[in-house]
Amino acid sequence: MSSGDTPAVARRKVRLAIKDARNAKGDTQTQVAEAMEWSLSKVMRIESGEVTISQNDLRPLLAHLGVKDRRAVDDLVQAAKASKQRRQWWDDKRYHGMLTPALRQLISFEAEATVMRHFCSAVFPGFLQTREYARGIMKFYELEMAEEEIEARIESRIRRQDMLRQRANRPQVYALLDQSILMRTLGDPPILGKQLADVLEVIQDDWVTVRIAPFDSPHPGIGTFEILYLGTEDAGHAILYRENSTADEIVEDPMKLKQHRSLWDRMWDAAVHEEQSVAMIRKRVDELLGTA
Repeated sequence: MSSGDTPAVARRKVRLAIKDARNAKGDTQTQVAEAMEWSLSKVMRIESGEVTISQNDLRPLLAHLGVKDRRAVDDLVQAAKASKQRRQWWDDKRYHGMLTPALRQLISFEAEATVMRHFCSAVFPGFLQTREYARGIMKFYELEMAEEEIEARIESRIRRQDMLRQRANRPQVYALLDQSILMRTLGDPPILGKQLADVLEVIQDDWVTVRIAPFDSPHPGIGTFEILYLGTEDAGHAILYRENSTADEIVEDPMKLKQHRSLWDRMWDAAVHEEQSVAMIRKRVDELLGTA
């Protein structure tokens, strides 16, 4: 493993190597599970990145998949070791079953991302939400989620925000927000006003840049997505997270990453420039909180 690999990068390296070797051999996940005498769910969770693989499991798996080169095997074993070195707050049992597997992966990538590019079509991204704003959103799901799950999701958003703000090497974040987000009060105008004021403070910290996609700009007709880079801004170091009101997923397909980045770039270029976007947010804060 290279000295620069962090736990999230190391885990990603191992699972992609496993998946590539399995595909090269022509095995299905079911065939691998049967050969290793594992459950199918174990193979699926390893390849998706939901769980890490132990060194004792990795060596025989690589042998079965035909990975014989000693240097390659040793590199992957070291990466597997690195991926388990730090247990983070999102690994706590409190969040198991409360956060989706894709969301837990996203949080692990946020902890180490160098650049994050968001498109949000309905609400602010989770890591920017105040507690009151997050609770206002979660009220919509009171019939579908238990109170324990709602509280866990709200708390995870606050912890994500704290994690990013406290990082010594904060990522550079570019948030593209649909103008409708500035109008959606969640039934309580001061909640939105305080949320917008908080975003202004983050912008002033100079690690988050915001642009507004105006009402008169063409809308792509898709939901929220974000592209995170774990190094240089190329597809080999990127992951895509997509979500809607009922599902979310991590995508690593290079073609889909390229398509979403191209779409994001076009929307960013067509959006209101950051200085004017900040002015729009500040004006809305004045309207909602009466600070004009």
